[in-house]
Amino acid sequence: METLHTPVLVIGSGVAGGITALCLADAGVPVVLATKARDPHECNTFYAQGGIVYRGEDDSPRLLAEDIMRAGSHHNRPTAVHLLAAEGPAAVERLLLERLGVTFDRTPDGALARTLEGGHSRPRIIHATDATGRAIHIALLNAVRAHPRITLLTGHIAAALVRTAGADACAGALFWVERETRWRLVVAGATVLATGGLAALYARTTNPPGTLGDGIAMAHALGAELADLEFVQFHPTAFAAPHAPAFLISEAVRGAGARLLNEAGEAFMARYAPEWRDLAPRDVVARAIYTEMQTRGLPHVWLDIASVMPPERIRARFPTIAAACAEYGVDITREPIPVAPAAHYTCGGVVADEWGRTSVPRLYAVGEVACTGLHGANRLASTSLLEGVVWGARVAQHLVEEHPRPPARIRPPETPGGATADADAANALLEQIRTLLWRNVGLVRTRTGLQQAVETLARLRKEAASMYHTHDPAPETIRLWHAATAAWLVATAAWRNEQSLGCHVRLEDEELEVA
Repeated sequence: METLHTPVLVIGSGVAGGITALCLADAGVPVVLATKARDPHECNTFYAQGGIVYRGEDDSPRLLAEDIMRAGSHHNRPTAVHLLAAEGPAAVERLLLERLGVTFDRTPDGALARTLEGGHSRPRIIHATDATGRAIHIALLNAVRAHPRITLLTGHIAAALVRTAGADACAGALFWVERETRWRLVVAGATVLATGGLAALYARTTNPPGTLGDGIAMAHALGAELADLEFVQFHPTAFAAPHAPAFLISEAVRGAGARLLNEAGEAFMARYAPEWRDLAPRDVVARAIYTEMQTRGLPHVWLDIASVMPPERIRARFPTIAAACAEYGVDITREPIPVAPAAHYTCGGVVADEWGRTSVPRLYAVGEVACTGLHGANRLASTSLLEGVVWGARVAQHLVEEHPRPPARIRPPETPGGATADADAANALLEQIRTLLWRNVGLVRTRTGLQQAVETLARLRKEAASMYHTHDPAPETIRLWHAATAAWLVATAAWRNEQSLGCHVRLEDEELEVA
């Protein structure tokens, strides 16, 4: 088996992984950056629309911290919240504006254009039209590819984390190289998980198909502490036209004045959140939409930007959304957009401190895979990109001071083998998991539904493990193995937590029947 040795291995090529790798390399530390995607643009960062939190006029770290805590139902870890609020603006300036030269929208006088989004008390979000993640990721990936100290490995599917010999520290990861159909071992002095979340475990999701919780599953197998996995955020406004994918309709659309309407044309959010209305936090808006759909028998509700903004302004501010909707026959300059909630963001994950350290020595977690306590029970809009920037820089700073070196000896990883893998069977099992999670561990949950999910997923997890361990390696069986574990972990966390909070909503069985 080919083996690479590196001071630091970063798994994941989104903003969190890319910033971590770039900051390390800029400080003189060689890095291997590995991604399962053949195209490293295939990550949540690239598809992020709305923007990134910066700071507004008449704004302060205290006000931002209050907004984050309010959105998170005060389940947040205050240390993490205040850290982000204090360090965020400087990190944006240093890394995105100066180091990467990201082009954000500006006002006629040259100032950064700031917009308002749900749950924010001030207009503090900066953006690149409605494709902010794309602008950041292209600039970041260009810098990563050009850096002589970064080795970028694409099409490398992480199967398992490995341990040092005679200790419980992490020592790197085992990868299946898809295009070469062989294993590759990367031995590292420090391993950084930046693998993203697990929202694609749901049948209806805004995420690309690869966000199946692989980092969470691998960390769990290594014994890392996990937390808050029941808090899966459902974005309230995903596109909901028949036979169309559930792509995101950014929070920024409501920030620009769009209103949610039911079939009677009523702007119904005033009944659910009189103060915030359409700009309430995501969990509040998603539940309101769910209630409207259930009580009125609707397949979706409507988001109206056409009546509050001129067509030319809509096309200039939201070109990506306008083009995507037009592909499915919806002209957002003339008619309301059909929208409904979809799984969007993982608020919990691998427990990590303010330096990204997990409970396993030499294993770090940053970005959506991590649970720093920042988001609590529900994430505030446009904080995810900022979290990746701030924690990516902090993990790098810590590792520069640690001087990690790859261990001399590791525990040999297990590599599966046997019959030829049945990709169709693995994919069919994955679809069962996605359907089950959407039905039983979705926006609204019951004790009976969760118990059924836990029991069924325990069985499916065994089937997935058998497929992986008794067959020749294949991307489908590796993906399924991780997905089944992550889904079972989410369902178990939701079943154990009987208190409704934030985006974890528990109803009694009879309440759901009435609804």
